[in-house]
Amino acid sequence: MATTADELREEVRRRYAESARAVVEGSGGCGGSACCADGESDAAKFGEALYDAEQRGELPQAATLASLGCGNPTAVADLHAGETVLDLGSGGGIDVILSAKRVGSAGIAYGVDMTDEMLALAQKNAREAGVANVHFLKGVIEQIPLSADSVDVVISNCVINLSTDKPAVLTEIARVLRPGGRIGISDVVAEDRLSTAERAERGSYVGCIAGALSKGEYEAGLEAAGFEGISVEFTHQVADGMHGAIVKAVKTATPEAKGLPVIQPAVRAGCC
Repeated sequence: MATTADELREEVRRRYAESARAVVEGSGGCGGSACCADGESDAAKFGEALYDAEQRGELPQAATLASLGCGNPTAVADLHAGETVLDLGSGGGIDVILSAKRVGSAGIAYGVDMTDEMLALAQKNAREAGVANVHFLKGVIEQIPLSADSVDVVISNCVINLSTDKPAVLTEIARVLRPGGRIGISDVVAEDRLSTAERAERGSYVGCIAGALSKGEYEAGLEAAGFEGISVEFTHQVADGMHGAIVKAVKTATPEAKGLPVIQPAVRAGCC
């Protein structure tokens, strides 16, 4: 059983690689791994069932089969033409492709993933979907390979719970977002009554259960990272006391963006 942060990350990477290979080989998306690892009864709680028929119709079949999420962030992110969107843990590319279609040719959709097999599958899916305004980048979500203040919207689908350093993820999200930028995240979130040990009893780490934050922890983490207008809303139960959730927040704007006067630091006499 994986115990260290590096071991857990490697287990997640291996499980997602297995899922990508299963799609390519035509044996399905879950492959007994990732967020659908806990049984067939979870089919309506994770994966392609969370996208409506119209959205699935916009996508290559391989993209829907590779969906291992717990929600539909593109349905809540309120994307607009010309925006720059970043999907953390982009997997087979389903949310990046949908986002690219929403923001149009004047916009850009980025996807970040650490798994070579998923990146290759996502690039293939994007070509088949006929979207050119997409860029898939290899990296980890604790160190996003984009510059500061470069993104309008950050989305993610059941991936932040898989990180072993969630404060770093939330800080990185704030770094890459422009002031006033927003998040629309789907994730598994625990009720505040559950301890870390109780969450682990309900499912595995790679099954998107054991590593989930509680509602209060998510809210406190976002506030500490510099967000406001924070909302964590449960949508459907995935285990006792554990829920798929929609997480929304806005990066605190700078004084200039808010139309407030900028107070310059005092200059001491004699200072050079």
